[in-house]
Amino acid sequence: MSKKQYFVVILILGALSTISPFSIDMYLPGFPSIAKNLGTSIANVQLSLTSYLVGIAIGQLFYGPLLDRFGRKKPLYIGLLIYVLASVACALSNTVENLILMRFVQAIGGCAGMVAAQAMVRDIFPVNKTAQAMALLMLVIAVSPMIAPTVGGFVTAHYDWHTVFMILAGITIVILMAAYFFLPDGAKPDQEVSLRPKQVIKKYVEVTKNRQFLVYMLIGGVAGAAPFAYISGSADVFMNIYGVTEQQYGWIFALLAFSMIGSTQLNHILLKRFTSQQIIKVALTYQTVIGFVLILGVWNGWLNVYALIGMMFIFLTGHGLANPNAAALTLAPFSRNAGSAAAMMGSMRMAMGGLVSGAVSIFHNGTASPMVIMMTFCAVGGLLTLVIDTNLKRVEKKRKAMEDEKQHSMAV
Repeated sequence: MSKKQYFVVILILGALSTISPFSIDMYLPGFPSIAKNLGTSIANVQLSLTSYLVGIAIGQLFYGPLLDRFGRKKPLYIGLLIYVLASVACALSNTVENLILMRFVQAIGGCAGMVAAQAMVRDIFPVNKTAQAMALLMLVIAVSPMIAPTVGGFVTAHYDWHTVFMILAGITIVILMAAYFFLPDGAKPDQEVSLRPKQVIKKYVEVTKNRQFLVYMLIGGVAGAAPFAYISGSADVFMNIYGVTEQQYGWIFALLAFSMIGSTQLNHILLKRFTSQQIIKVALTYQTVIGFVLILGVWNGWLNVYALIGMMFIFLTGHGLANPNAAALTLAPFSRNAGSAAAMMGSMRMAMGGLVSGAVSIFHNGTASPMVIMMTFCAVGGLLTLVIDTNLKRVEKKRKAMEDEKQHSMAV
């Protein structure tokens, strides 16, 4: 395809992938006003974020087979329409329980964009270009946290939090139209793909039997959940503990999002000299180190708001390096079942994100400790998974060499 077509495709795929980040980030500055308006606590409002992440995790598992059976676009259109209707319902919510429920439904619809975009990257681009395409996709996605909270803070301050959800509905309608008119169809419908529950489960089991997929899905899922701990706790930490305003919080969030944009572009350059596996290992190692420094700093009260922002900036650069490489390695073994593989990968990440954000809410204690502890836990978990797999491969390689040598000796 031409450079113009390449740019348009990446832009639309990125826009589809930003529906959920926008849905998560744009209403964060409104947490205090939502809690006040609905007569509830910040911790309960945080559960609306958890329900959204749980909805994405569940929804993606359904869209995987649908995208393989009916092609990429039909399930995508249905999902986006569900999202638009649920967004309007969120805007009309008058209780926190209703908001939590509608956020779940909103996620069920919105996750169609995420799964379809990841599967179509694998459809449209060759395997050796997937990591670069993913990096560019992550660049578009990374821009959304710079824009969404800033816009959300402005809207919440000058209008109200209900308006945020109406804007989300409008943005999604525009993205739907762009996908309809300008996005390639991707993989053709595969009528051999069964939608019977038993067959769907069987296919997912078959996908997980691929070792590379399983390992990097776990790494991406565990390590990739770290930003959700930050997202879940940051509004309370910055606005209630450090006393910043809604609009100031939006700018802080945008600054921290820039760390992922810069590292995503750095990843694009690093891939010319290093493998994805090498980049992931380095990124997770330094995230682990920075995470423990954050825990010590918060625990001992060493960090003012500027020091916290600086340390968080450094930590989050690792996400921009590890995430696209883990995604590319996860999907690389597949062509025909790319939809199901992308669904499982996304579901794992969002399930972990839901668990992590839920933990931040449950252990809420008026400090930044729950947030930074869970962020560090994710980095350590991802690194341990990578180290264990590397060591197992080394042991298996050594054992195979010994067996080959033994067989050679017997033959002689």
